[in-house]
Amino acid sequence: MLNIEQVSKIFNPKRSNAIVALSEVSLQIQQGEFVTIIGTNGSGKSTLLNLIAGSLFPSSGRIVWNDQKITQMPEYRRSRWMTRVFQNPLAGTAPDLSILDNFRLAAIRSRSKKLTIGTGAAFQQKVGDQVSALGLGLEHKLHQPIGMLSGGQRQALTLLMSVMDGSEMILLDEPSAALDPRSAQRVLQLAGKIIAQHQLTALLITHNIKDALQYGTRLIQMGEGKILRDIPPEEKKILQPETVFNWFN
Repeated sequence: MLNIEQVSKIFNPKRSNAIVALSEVSLQIQQGEFVTIIGTNGSGKSTLLNLIAGSLFPSSGRIVWNDQKITQMPEYRRSRWMTRVFQNPLAGTAPDLSILDNFRLAAIRSRSKKLTIGTGAAFQQKVGDQVSALGLGLEHKLHQPIGMLSGGQRQALTLLMSVMDGSEMILLDEPSAALDPRSAQRVLQLAGKIIAQHQLTALLITHNIKDALQYGTRLIQMGEGKILRDIPPEEKKILQPETVFNWFN
């Protein structure tokens, strides 16, 4: 379970150009819950995700994961149970390395430096089977540099790699925003499938109201660094797009 307790983030504190990005936000996310977060630019969505990931540290408040205080824990240590998919398909992979080598890096991300995983026949078979399930024909291109693939293909592979090391939580930072509509839907459908299969705790940031209603079990609207609405599953199921659209007007 993730607990965010009275967390604030102020950039340039005690200066005339200080910016309050988050203001005393409290949020509890249960294990296996899939939360979708919407909000206008500057609402605090990305700041919240960065604080959870450890890319930023809060100015006040605390963050607790399964009874462990992680408020000041660096990002690389959180990667033992937490993974992230970025908006930019170029992020999160090593473009000059092959698909197979990228999967190998993902598999050892949270392991001791003394432990290694080779790319022998068994590992190639495992990766090939997973990639084949995408239906993109990439199982025949495992030795091709991943940077040669399209954005949608890279995002799909990044989602598969996100669970290679047994992560318990996934942060999805507008993973389909830079993709064409067809690729965007494929990536989000895959994300939903992976989250359900592995019973991951998940947070998805999106600007797309339709996607916000289709994916996730709980919906949060943010604005001016605060949580404006927190819609539980039973209410989210009956929400109409026009209702959510009116929240922003």
